[in-house]
Amino acid sequence: MANQYKILSVFYFSFLTFVTQPLNNMSVTRFNALSTIDNRPDSYFFESDEVQNETIASYFGENVFGDEAMKKYLPEEAYLSLKAAIQSGEKLSRDLADVIANGLKEWSQSKGCTHFAHWFQPLTGKTAEKHDSFFTMTHDGRVIEEFSGSALVQQEPDGSSFPSGGMRSTFEARGYTVWDPSSPAFIMEVGEGKTLCIPTIFVTYGGEAQDYKLPLLRSQSFLDKAAVQVCQLFDPKVTKVTATLGWEQEYFVVDEALFNARPDLVMTGRTLLGRPASKHQQLEDHYFGSIPERIYAFMRDLETESHKLGIPVRTRHNEVAPSQYEVAPIFEEINVAVDHNQLLMDLMERVARRHKLRVLLHEKPFAGINGSGKHNNWSMGTNTGLNLLSPGKEPSKNLSFLTFFVNTVMAVYKNADILRASIAHAGNDHRLGANEAPPAIISVFIGEAMTKLLGQIANGKKTDDAAVKRAIDLISKLPNLELDNTDRNRTSPFAFTGNKFEIRAVGSSQNCAGPMTVMNTMMGLQLLEFKSDVDKLIAKGTEQEEAILMVLKNYIRKAKPILFEGNNYSDEWKTEAKNRGLNNFTNTPEALDVLSKKQAVDFYGKSWVMNAIELDAFHQVQLHAYVTKLDIEAKTLIELVNSYIMPAVFRYQTELADNIGALKALDLDGEISYQKDLLKRVLKNSAEIKEGIDKINKTLEKAHHCENLREEAELLCNKVKPHMDAVRDAVDDLEGIVDDQYWPLVKYRELLFPR
Repeated sequence: MANQYKILSVFYFSFLTFVTQPLNNMSVTRFNALSTIDNRPDSYFFESDEVQNETIASYFGENVFGDEAMKKYLPEEAYLSLKAAIQSGEKLSRDLADVIANGLKEWSQSKGCTHFAHWFQPLTGKTAEKHDSFFTMTHDGRVIEEFSGSALVQQEPDGSSFPSGGMRSTFEARGYTVWDPSSPAFIMEVGEGKTLCIPTIFVTYGGEAQDYKLPLLRSQSFLDKAAVQVCQLFDPKVTKVTATLGWEQEYFVVDEALFNARPDLVMTGRTLLGRPASKHQQLEDHYFGSIPERIYAFMRDLETESHKLGIPVRTRHNEVAPSQYEVAPIFEEINVAVDHNQLLMDLMERVARRHKLRVLLHEKPFAGINGSGKHNNWSMGTNTGLNLLSPGKEPSKNLSFLTFFVNTVMAVYKNADILRASIAHAGNDHRLGANEAPPAIISVFIGEAMTKLLGQIANGKKTDDAAVKRAIDLISKLPNLELDNTDRNRTSPFAFTGNKFEIRAVGSSQNCAGPMTVMNTMMGLQLLEFKSDVDKLIAKGTEQEEAILMVLKNYIRKAKPILFEGNNYSDEWKTEAKNRGLNNFTNTPEALDVLSKKQAVDFYGKSWVMNAIELDAFHQVQLHAYVTKLDIEAKTLIELVNSYIMPAVFRYQTELADNIGALKALDLDGEISYQKDLLKRVLKNSAEIKEGIDKINKTLEKAHHCENLREEAELLCNKVKPHMDAVRDAVDDLEGIVDDQYWPLVKYRELLFPR
């Protein structure tokens, strides 16, 4: 009876301590964030701009200087010259630039613009813009509104303040933004302000590319010329080939208050700590599920803003992970598609804030669940309206399709390492090889039908289309289902999906221009080689069709190692890929090494896409970005542990120790085994955290004294990251046992399953 009384006394004392404890002792940041959500009126969650009741067609592109606006605000000569510049790359004179600039000013001012900006894509991966007012003053003090041709064509931002990979020094600050007429000017609305934005390239004083756009434009021109030569083997009417892109943008959305309560999300875009919630995506109930009303309001608002800017977004849906979504457009010419994706990412972040939300574009913001990619669907079209990667009804007889299809496979086989480098960055290292993303090994999936067809060609057998299209009979009341040419292999990094190739390994935060520049370039180089091989056979007296088939047969045999139809996630594939001679670069520093080799120098140099100086600078910029991001993550983790986690753990540790001491004082030693085990677990994790933090600090200090970026990247990748993972494991274990009232960080269940 005495022991029972003692136990009741201890429990009563503990209960009084808990109920009289101020709420502020619970993590102020975390609980204030949660309270903010709880106290919002329902209407707050679904607040949006005025509902758009018009049809999309009635306002699509209203903020774009498109064909209709050009006809209205430009004289006929200027209109035709600008159209020619857009369609065929013809140069514009400075006199015509003055006329076009005046038309742009009148159009934009009629819509309320007060400023103009050169909008460009430096090697930061984001967009940049320098705003200037139309307002100016004459020599005699008069105020006028002016926008000259010289201001349209060229501006001078500070070149040294952007990543240059050593091309520019601080004392060599001059850089130029130069108008790209092939991408239309647009009006950016930010709050009440409106700015005329001019898409531009960004170059150094010496003319070297300092952005993503100039290499992309060069690669487009290179592919166009090479592809036209091959197309004319089949149709002399083809005079232009345009690469097209349809991107699929995946992203997460979290509440703004909860986002702000997570310093790691604010500083790095991902959670450096966090125990997976008991329920996440294992029920597979989020994918294509009903869109939450608050997210639906954000999506509608985003779509309206996108359509006004001519971004043809068409698809929206829930993705696999909780709080993960996707938006996708109709295919466009590749340069415009890249601009639109960069513009959309900027829009997403700004529109989300209107709804008190935050968009996460990091490839792996949450551990233990799917990350986000940006699937790049790439194809080529001719001026005659032909999709060069469309098989048609009889692929075996479609020699044009087979030519471009086989050459694409061959291009990937020969340049897989350069393609891998184009998707390498710190965020993607967390995603590649996970259950929703392809592995770091580059392979090509073409499907059962095309595999059979290529095998027939390689072996000199009669080709047939029996497997290419077939129908499945369903219930009599339903129409028959006609299957596509290929199934989908979600594990493949490079897959043929019926009339295009899908590059699935691109990261969600990336600029599409990087991998698309590689795609265009490697295809252009391959087509030139193909044309040369065919011409040699024709010169020896071989008939053209036979020569083409002979070359294709040779390519199919050579490229066979890159073709894989199975499970790219399996350990067996890693072994098999190695035996096939395919590389498996598991991290960014390894993947980027190819950029310093002769293969890459020749690849970019022969195509004139990047010279040796530009390529070396690009390599250095990518390494520097990797090193900087890991350094920021490591320092953020140290701050989180020291300022947030350990003080909370110490409070809980003290409470456990006090509880054990109180029970011992009441001669209840036999009743404290659970508390002792918990305390030992807390102490063990605390010791591991201290050890890990010490190792991170020492390794960071060592890394900062490395002689070059590659050495520093190696140290951060192979030493700092494992120490960070060890600290995370210990912290995440503590999250599962420390009293919830003490835990300072918003948890996964709160971030991913909003109230």
